[in-house]
Amino acid sequence: MRKAPSRAVPGHGQRQRAASFVRAVPAPARAVRNKTFAETFRNSVLKLHQDSSGALNTVTGYGADYVEINLERHNGSILVMPDSPVQPWPVNAFDSLTPDHFAALLPLKPEVVVFGSGERLRFPHPRLTAPLSAQRIGVEAMDFKAACRTYNILMAEGRRVALALLIEA
Repeated sequence: MRKAPSRAVPGHGQRQRAASFVRAVPAPARAVRNKTFAETFRNSVLKLHQDSSGALNTVTGYGADYVEINLERHNGSILVMPDSPVQPWPVNAFDSLTPDHFAALLPLKPEVVVFGSGERLRFPHPRLTAPLSAQRIGVEAMDFKAACRTYNILMAEGRRVALALLIEA
């Protein structure tokens, strides 16, 4: 009676199969495949271009008490849309926000509002953003720096995004 090879012992009857599997792909075929890949790679052209937004409003810098839109420095709270002039936003403290401050965004007709709440993340009360919610406009609250980065990404995607930056004095 012949004993079946144990599968628990590594290499018992398996080494032969593994070696034959490696030999299943002939060396010349691998070389041709690599050469074809190398030729394809060598003949492909990759051009790198700086992503520029043209005439769109882009956040180009920020600090603790300012933001730069298209290299123009702003020291107070502002409203920014990609294709509209930058507007001052008459609010200088988070606690002084009212529904009227958020209603000022309605004429701009954004899809989403990115609200930069200052140095740290603070969520506005839903009653403050009710004018936007009534028009089915989303509001995303984040800290000042994250709001600037998120606005640039959404703006570059072609979204109608509004940036409401609270710069506390």
